[in-house]
Amino acid sequence: MPLPKDIKFVTFDVYGALIDWEEGIFDAFTKEAARDGFTIDRDELIPLFHQAEREIQGGSYELYAEVLRRTAVQIAKEIGWPLEPSRSGFLPDSVQRWRPFKETIPTLEKLGKKRSIGLLSNVDDKLLGQTRRHIPLDFDLVVTAQQVRSYKPDPAHFKECERRMGGKRGWVHVAASYYHDVDPCLKLKVPVVWVNRNGEALEPGQKKPTAEVKSLREAAKLLGA
Repeated sequence: MPLPKDIKFVTFDVYGALIDWEEGIFDAFTKEAARDGFTIDRDELIPLFHQAEREIQGGSYELYAEVLRRTAVQIAKEIGWPLEPSRSGFLPDSVQRWRPFKETIPTLEKLGKKRSIGLLSNVDDKLLGQTRRHIPLDFDLVVTAQQVRSYKPDPAHFKECERRMGGKRGWVHVAASYYHDVDPCLKLKVPVVWVNRNGEALEPGQKKPTAEVKSLREAAKLLGA
């Protein structure tokens, strides 16, 4: 499935592709755990976060702020940190401080001059609003988990995006998560660019994305910006 010859619309996942959420998550856990004299290991935390978040999102829909609270409580239990559940709001409260990658804004500005751009994110509207304060750009389309009451890799985000655009012609999606974005795009035959910053290897049985890059800058060049 090649890239469209005439690319008209480029959508992005937000956390992981545009926002360095792993750094934000680690910083939030580190600061809160320090109140109890507990030390957090990043290499242990991040895989636990991705696994716990995935499991919780797989249940019945609830706002992403609640997903983050439940994720914090579950991780604390697994690593032996005696966190009171009433304090778990530290994690959703930290989203407003999660910062964009340095390349994010200049890349979006370049692409936005030549293409329509949009966001497809596993988040609620309030938290995305806090994040967008760090990305002072106008987007032509925004689809959140709250709007479709579903979390990727469920196809609801992508189907709603297609509905709003009036079809898939000229559409390319850019994302950092193979599980949440690349795989469903391939199943729906939406061209997808995988921003594989950490050099993850495909697992047996996983199909290759339309294209794979190491940064947003590489993605922008690939898409003609």
